[in-house]
Parts: sequence; C-alpha cells; structure tokens
Amino acid sequence: MHSTSLITALSAVALVRASVPLIDGSIDGPVVPGTTGKLGNAAITEDNPAGVTYSAVLPNSNTTSIRGYVAGTSNANGTGINFNINLYGFPSESLGPFLYHIHDQPVPSDGNCTGTLAHLDPYVRGEIPPCDSTQPATCQVGDLAGKHGNITTTPFQATFLDLYTSSATGIGSFFGNRSLVIHTSNTTRLTCANFTLVAGNETAAGPAPPATTTVAPFTGGAAAKLISTGAVVAGMMAFFL
Repeated sequence: MHSTSLITALSAVALVRASVPLIDGSIDGPVVPGTTGKLGNAAITEDNPAGVTYSAVLPNSNTTSIRGYVAGTSNANGTGINFNINLYGFPSESLGPFLYHIHDQPVPSDGNCTGTLAHLDPYVRGEIPPCDSTQPATCQVGDLAGKHGNITTTPFQATFLDLYTSSATGIGSFFGNRSLVIHTSNTTRLTCANFTLVAGNETAAGPAPPATTTVAPFTGGAAAKLISTGAVVAGMMAFFL
C-alpha cells in the first residue's frame, strides 16, 4: 500500500516539475485554444504607410554562425506586414527547431540579447500556454515562429503576411524600433539584431512608443520550485520508508 501511495505522490511531483520554466522564461506545455491577452485579441493593423520597410540584419559574430535577415514591408493595401525571412548557418539540429521573435526592446549597445526583454506583446498575453497558430489573433504580436512556423531547415527562407504587426509609429504593434531574436528550442538566445528603416518614411504619428512590456528580472523561481519539490519528495520518502 505504501508503495502505491509513494508512486502516486511522485507522479504528482513530476507534474509540478513539468511546469518549471525553461532557460528564457518560457515553459513547455500544450496549446490551449482560445487563450488570449489581458487586453483581448490582437487587432488587424490597417493604414500602414505605403512603401515602408524595416529590416533586421544579424551581425557577424564570433559566438554564432547564424547569419541573415528578417525584413517587413507594409502590405500594398495597408493591412498587415509582408515578411521576408532569409536565415542560414544554424548549429546542430539537436538544438532545434529554432524559434524567432520580435522582442519588445532594441538590442543594447553591448550586443547582449537579454537586453531585448520579452516578446512584443502589447495585448499582454504572455508566452504560456504556447501560441495556437490556427488562431493567430490570440498569439503575442511578436511571436512570428508561433504564428507562422519554427525554423526547421538551414538555410531557412519564408515569406508570409502577418496581419497584427504594424509599420506605423505610435502604436503598440509597431515593430520598427524593436529587435529580432533567434532562439534554440529551449528558448536560449543565440543572436539578435535591431530593426532599422531601409525604405520609405516613418509616419508623422510621433516618436516610436516606449516599451509595451515591463519584465521583472528572473530571480531563480525555477530553481526555487525544484528545491521545493525535492524537499517534498524527500519528506515523502522518509514517511513511506
């Protein structure tokens, strides 16, 4: 009887540990259809200024072989952004599939990708649960991989229309003052680059908006959770033995 109870207890602990955050603050888990942001679903962007293109070109770096760019151009009818993806030089497939997102903040002058903070998320959805690609309006605005597919080949090339990003300054879904970040499958940041204006003119709506997301620094919550669950296991073992 004690053995059966111990197995049940350990199974419960395993479920707790399954939700422990990964390296970059994300967790594994099932897609939950209909999950939306605290401010609702993302709005389709309209009246994007014609002929405007922002591009993020990955830097030549000694720490990674990943190169290429992600460019976004206003759709001809003003609705959404046409993205053109051209990336190559990815490391071992065992680290993939690779993810790519628009992050809320630009890359700081020291090039540290952590300084880009979280994904562009003006509707305050968060990363958990993962994006449901069949309902892109419920995803984070900056979660390009979640909405349009992960990076599974090298080189990786893709084109798609994203209806929820904007090239118009002054609104939360504007991506022109943000950054591109490439991740491994466990969300470790590999490389990053700022979007810059390469064609057209910025609108007169004012300066690019400030950060839309305030992210508290990670203080080891995952480790604390693991310690707590370890203590639970130890206590149960002592009781049942």
